[in-house]
Amino acid sequence: MNRIVLWPGAILLAFMLLVSVPAVSADLPDFTVLVERQGPAVVNISTTQAEPQKTSSFPGLDESDPMFDLFRRFIPKAPVEPRPHGDNRSLGSGFIISDDGFILTNAHVIEDAEEIFVRLADKREYRAKVIGTDRRSDIAVIQIDATGLPVVVMGQPDALKVGEWVVAIGSPFGFEHSVTAGIVSAKGRSLPDENFVPFIQTDVAINPGNSGGPLFNLKGEVVGVNSQIYSQTGGFMGLSFAIPIDVAMDMQDQLRTAGIVRRGRIGVAIQEVTRGLAESFGLPSADGALVSAVESGSPAELAGLQQGDVISRFDGKSVASSSDLPRLVAATRPGATLALHAYRDGSERTFQVTVGEWSDDAEPEANSTRQQAPLVNKLGLVVVPLTEAHKRELKASEGLVIERVNDGADRADLQPGDVVTALVRAGRQSTLNSVEDFDRLVAELEDGEQVSLLVSRAGGKSYVSLRAGS
Repeated sequence: MNRIVLWPGAILLAFMLLVSVPAVSADLPDFTVLVERQGPAVVNISTTQAEPQKTSSFPGLDESDPMFDLFRRFIPKAPVEPRPHGDNRSLGSGFIISDDGFILTNAHVIEDAEEIFVRLADKREYRAKVIGTDRRSDIAVIQIDATGLPVVVMGQPDALKVGEWVVAIGSPFGFEHSVTAGIVSAKGRSLPDENFVPFIQTDVAINPGNSGGPLFNLKGEVVGVNSQIYSQTGGFMGLSFAIPIDVAMDMQDQLRTAGIVRRGRIGVAIQEVTRGLAESFGLPSADGALVSAVESGSPAELAGLQQGDVISRFDGKSVASSSDLPRLVAATRPGATLALHAYRDGSERTFQVTVGEWSDDAEPEANSTRQQAPLVNKLGLVVVPLTEAHKRELKASEGLVIERVNDGADRADLQPGDVVTALVRAGRQSTLNSVEDFDRLVAELEDGEQVSLLVSRAGGKSYVSLRAGS
C-alpha cells in the first residue's frame, strides 16, 4: 500500500497561497462608480457627408505607403439604408466640457461633415454646429443647443504614471457607452507626422467609434482624448494613443476664442543625438536636439543659434530628445521671448529667442547619385569639389560631393551624391571649403576616433557620425 507523505513546508506554502488569493482580487479596481458618474457626459457623434468618406485617413500618407495601414484613424462606416445623392454616416465619440453644450471630439470625426448629430446617454438627440477644428492636433469643438448638461471632470496628464489604470468610454462600432480598461503603456510618444502632440500610449481596447471619446484615470478625471490606434487590420491590436487633455483643452480654448490655433516656431532643422554624435561633439550625454540647419532670417538665427548647436533646454524645460523640441516650441505663443540653452564647443550657452509663428511649408525634394572614384582614407570616403553641374543637380551651393563610399562609411548611412559641408571633431566644427581641407583634417584623425560630418541630401541637412579607420 502506497503512503503519501506530506512535507510540512508544502502544507504551509499551500495555505499561504489560498489565503493570498482573496487579497489579490480585492486590490483589482472597481470602475462602476466612475462609469455611473462620468458616463452621462460621454456622447455619440454621427455625421453625414455628401461624398463617400475615405477609410483610415492618416494625414500625409498615400494609400500606397506602407505606413498607411500602420497608424489608422478609427472612424467606422456604420451600415445604413441607401440614401439619395450618395450620403453616408460615420460614427465617433465625444464628451461634454461645459453645461451649455460645448463638446470636445477629434477633428477627423467631423471632417467633411455636412450634418453632425449628437446623441446623449439619455437618448436625447441634437444637431451640432462646428465651433472650430485643428487637424494638426486632431481636436475639434462642436456645440449643441442645450443647457444643464452633465460635464466631465478634467485631470492632470503630467501626474499620470506608466502602469496606472485608465478607462475609456465610447461607441466602438456604434455600440454606445461601451467601457474598456487597461493601463498607461508609455507617455510622450511621437507618431509619424504628429510632432506636436506628446501622445499617451495605453493598452485600453479602442476600436472604430471610440475616436474622440475620453480617457479617464481612476479618480474619474479625463486625462486624454482617444485619437489613434496601431493596427494592421483596422481593429484593436493592443496599442492605442490619446491626446493629453491639457493639450486638447489648450487647442479648444484657442478655437473657441480665435477660431484658429497658433503655434510657435524658431526656424531650425534638428536631429536626434546618438552616442556617436555626442562623443564627436564633446557632449556629456546623448541628450538634446542637434541643430542641422538654421533658416536664414529665422528667430533662431536672430538669437545667434548656429548649425552644430545642441539644444538642451527650452523655456526652462529639458529637451531630452529631439522629439521634445517641436512640441515645446509649438506650445509657445508667437511673439514670446524666452531663454534657450544649447551646447557649443563643449560648453552650455544661453540664447534669448523671440518665437515666430509656425505654418505649413513644403520641403524641397531631390535625389542624385554620383560615380565612384578610386581613393581611400581613414573615413573611407572620396570627395570631389562641387562643380556648377553638381550645384544644379544636387541643389547645393557649398561643400564637397562624395564620389565613393567604402564599407566602413556605408555603416554610417552615407552614400555617393551626398554633399559634405563640415567635419566635427572633439566638439569643434570645421568648414570644408576644399578637398585639401578634407584630406588634411582626415589625415589628422586617430584610428578609432569618433567624428561627425554635416551632410546635405535631398534638400535637408543632418549630422552623421562615424569612426576613423573603420
